[in-house]
Amino acid sequence: MYAPLLHNEKVVLLQVAQGDEQAFWLLFGAYHQQLAAHVYRLTGSMELAEEIVQDVFLKIWMSREALAEIHHFHAYLFVVSKHQSLNALRKIARERAQQRTWAKDTVVAGTVEEDSHPFYNLIDDAIHQLPPQQQRVYLLSRHEQLRYREIAEQMGISPETVKKYMQLAIASISAYVRDNIDVFLLLAALTSLN
Repeated sequence: MYAPLLHNEKVVLLQVAQGDEQAFWLLFGAYHQQLAAHVYRLTGSMELAEEIVQDVFLKIWMSREALAEIHHFHAYLFVVSKHQSLNALRKIARERAQQRTWAKDTVVAGTVEEDSHPFYNLIDDAIHQLPPQQQRVYLLSRHEQLRYREIAEQMGISPETVKKYMQLAIASISAYVRDNIDVFLLLAALTSLN
């Protein structure tokens, strides 16, 4: 079993539970490096490990009131990070499977020009509705296949900002498609009748 990294960990946890930001940063500093190494062993990606560690600590801060009831913070922290890592890996696997499916569908559809297919138009419309920075991040990620760090360097912003823009862009595109899917299905039905 792991020993606490902080001599007065219970006191620090109570302070964080009460909203003490300095205590939170003390907790973060005590566990960040060890947690990042643990997550790296699970994911094999330092970039992903850093994102997951930040997400874990954000989650801890957002539900900080519960820290007063935690008796083995080290174990709690590593369980939360394991779940977060597995969720991130599942999401990556789903995205890759989805990309393969889309690529396969594009090859099979071969004769359909992208610009003329209603679904592509729907996605393009959704992308064009995005604010300029979100749109650029989305296109660099999805079309140019750049990593968050590469996009951040190219745009002169932080990787965390890139991640946030990407999350907002995906949420906006999904909402736009959801709101306009009926029109897409109607156009698809009409196209198939011709």
